[in-house]
Order: sequence, then C-alpha cells, then structure tokens
Amino acid sequence: MTVAQRRGRRIMMTDAERDAYLTEQRTCRVATVSPDGMPHIGALWFVWDGTSVWLYSLTRSLRWAQLRRDPKVAVVVDDGTEYGELRGVELSGEVSFVGEIPRAGEDCAELDAPERLFATKYFGLDSMPYDDRHAWLRLTPQTVRSWDFTKLPAGA
Repeated sequence: MTVAQRRGRRIMMTDAERDAYLTEQRTCRVATVSPDGMPHIGALWFVWDGTSVWLYSLTRSLRWAQLRRDPKVAVVVDDGTEYGELRGVELSGEVSFVGEIPRAGEDCAELDAPERLFATKYFGLDSMPYDDRHAWLRLTPQTVRSWDFTKLPAGA
C-alpha cells in the first residue's frame, strides 16, 4: 500500500503521530491535473479513518471533473508558522468515488464511519447533513510522506 519514506527520516512522523495529526487537522489541499497537464489545487475539509482520506467534494467543481477524467491526486495537510514549527503530511494515489452522486443519504455501509466522523468534526452532529451538491471521494494512499520540524534540534 504505502511506499516507505526514504528522505527526511529525522523529521518523519511515526504512524501514531501521523494518525493523530490527520485526525486533528481540519483543512487539506487537493491537487488534480487538467487534460493539458496544468495543476489545480483547492482546499477541502476531510476526515482520516486511519487508512484513507475521505473528501466531501462539490460534484460540479473543476476538481470533480478532473478526477472523473484522471483519478490521480495528491493531498497535503500542513501547518506551522515558523520554520521550526512546520509539520505536514502528503498523501498521493488514485481516488475512488463512493456512494451516490450527488450524496442524498441512500444507505451505504462504506460511508457510515466517514460520515459520522465528518458530521462530528465539522458540524457537531451525530449524523451527516446532505445538500444534494456534494459526494464522497476516498483516497487510500499509495505514498505517504510526512515532516515535523519540531523534531529538529534547536537552531538546526
């Protein structure tokens, strides 16, 4: 599934650190590619279930159209202001489309956990509100890279 990170091992997050980080962060940036090779990056809310990043995207967005044509994607979650505070995770691979499009709440066992996580994280609710404009993308990453500059010695 995941290719081991070769460079930056000193600042690489452990699996537990990465999982905690992805669970607490609220916004990611999703990079897709147009037919002519131009990149497109947009911010989205997401949830991490320990294995996959779940993205709740507008189905009439440029992102959605590009992923329909080519499901390859890179997702970055990062934070920090000063150099020694920088932390982040980059996940890449191919997305899959899960559930009905757009999502209106039909039974879909695969979405039970991500929708519960999402509803709690962003809306403070026990169940997912639907708007008939969004649908789910799941990225089970082929590669994961992480960095946590707080692990560097002071002044490095």
